[in-house]
Amino acid sequence: MFTKASQKHLYSLDTEHTTVTLTITGFYNHQTKMSQTGKTGTVHHTPQFFPVPKIINGAIAGIVGVTCVFPIDLVKTRLQNQQPMPNGELYYKSLFDCAKKTFKNERFLGMYRGSAVNLLLITPEKAIKLVVNDYLRYKFTDKKTGVLSSGGAIVSGAGAGLCQIIVTTPMELLKIQQQDAGRSGAAKSERITATGTALKLIREKGIVGIYKGFRATALRDVTFSAIYFPLFAIFNERLISADVTGLAKGENQPVFIYSLCAGIAAGAIASLSVNPVDVVKTRLQTLKKAEGELSYSGIADCFTKVYTKEGWRAFFKGGFCRILVIAPLFGIAQGVYFLGIGEHIVGFLSKK
Repeated sequence: MFTKASQKHLYSLDTEHTTVTLTITGFYNHQTKMSQTGKTGTVHHTPQFFPVPKIINGAIAGIVGVTCVFPIDLVKTRLQNQQPMPNGELYYKSLFDCAKKTFKNERFLGMYRGSAVNLLLITPEKAIKLVVNDYLRYKFTDKKTGVLSSGGAIVSGAGAGLCQIIVTTPMELLKIQQQDAGRSGAAKSERITATGTALKLIREKGIVGIYKGFRATALRDVTFSAIYFPLFAIFNERLISADVTGLAKGENQPVFIYSLCAGIAAGAIASLSVNPVDVVKTRLQTLKKAEGELSYSGIADCFTKVYTKEGWRAFFKGGFCRILVIAPLFGIAQGVYFLGIGEHIVGFLSKK
């Protein structure tokens, strides 16, 4: 249940009427104006939504978050993709073993293999995700009470996840090819680049080629967002209300550390919840297989073959690693998003 959290106060006065303007920055902007003449007074709720600052915030949040956690994401992809070798053993024994071998074989830059396409497309991806969620929350919020129902919060999150997949699917597809290229056992070929992979897929299959795994991506992202955003709102509001640090100063203002913690907690829960789908999506989007590795015709086929050959634990491969990626990624993203950098930039430019 979302109430009027994340508030910043801005006041303006005129000589005949007293106008108090309260702007809430966070999920959306909401103005409450109170006009008072003598002993009479009226209160008007005027919801507003300003997309440009939020697009800027989403872009910055995505870039900062990805830069911080990309090496862990690479390890996660390789762990999820590896299948037992003919002797039944796995090349990577654990998260730390994978990170150690990757760094030893490919050095520091190897840990960021595939990051260029991710950084390029994370800007529109995160902007779409965060802004659509904000907008839908704004639309579903009762304009009289300022309250968003649990159902509205879930639908808003799911809608955000659905809209982002137009960018997420090709981004993940291209990123996975590069991340997996250095995995021992993966098919060896010419040097893999995002541009080369994209052009080859488009030449062979048209634009749909770069949307391989679209359904699995949609299933993962819609489910994740439907879980994540409502949880984040609840955690963030509770932290602001408790205000154990005193940083909110009793005014329900957005606080970076609260947004960071709420994002980490919500991200951890949501990421583990959808890890089985993420494993399936990663397997489906991996174009080059090593000798003896299975290929899959679709979501159901992948679920069946993975379970039959590797058991239910395979669906949680890279699960801990994924939490280490998603939790801080969304924590950092939400923290940066709530700093309101976009609002400051737009405000600065408007003064020029």
